Amino acid sequence: MANLTIVANIKANPDKVDLVKSELLKLIDITRKEEGCINYDLHQDNDNPAHFMFYENWETRELWQTHMANQHLADYMAATEGAVEEFILNEMTVIS
Repeated sequence: MANLTIVANIKANPDKVDLVKSELLKLIDITRKEEGCINYDLHQDNDNPAHFMFYENWETRELWQTHMANQHLADYMAATEGAVEEFILNEMTVIS
């Protein structure tokens, strides 16, 4: 089975950009050490600093789901409650 690619777009409320960014940055080191994580890269839009994007690759969907259930993600959700305007997550598979 092919690896799972995740593209997660997070748009912070304009007055909460610094909070959301700092909380997203906290996820990186701990997630990169998780079983099945191939890469976990955070991007910030050059023209819209409130728009963040994670580009992730996981060995399996099951290992990604384990990641999604981890405490550090629950902590992120609690810390950013009311600070995120939009969150869109796409599960994708490379085709070429």
